Amino acid sequence: MNRKNIAEHVAFSADKMQKVNLFETPKFFCDLYCLQPGQDQKIHSHADNDKLYLVQRGRAKVTVGDTDHDVGEGEIVFAPAGEPHGVTNESSADLVCVVFMAPHPSFKG
Repeated sequence: MNRKNIAEHVAFSADKMQKVNLFETPKFFCDLYCLQPGQDQKIHSHADNDKLYLVQRGRAKVTVGDTDHDVGEGEIVFAPAGEPHGVTNESSADLVCVVFMAPHPSFKG
């Protein structure tokens, strides 16, 4: 079994949001997105890939299409393929999201 403790992989940078890969195969990836207050993942889209944002710690503004979702710990948001999406930390505390995407957009092994 391949198992990881999320807390051991959390990493922040004052410069920008940090992506920490937890698992990756040719079919999907699962990352941690670690955002300090004021940091964001710019809104973008993937034509053929679905994405999930699960807030592990803190609060997030997750944008999907033209809707902003205020998301707290333990809540999850689905961004279907083709929909613009992104995440912002507008709070005064650190934010950690577990992010899952399938199929993998660019598996590098």
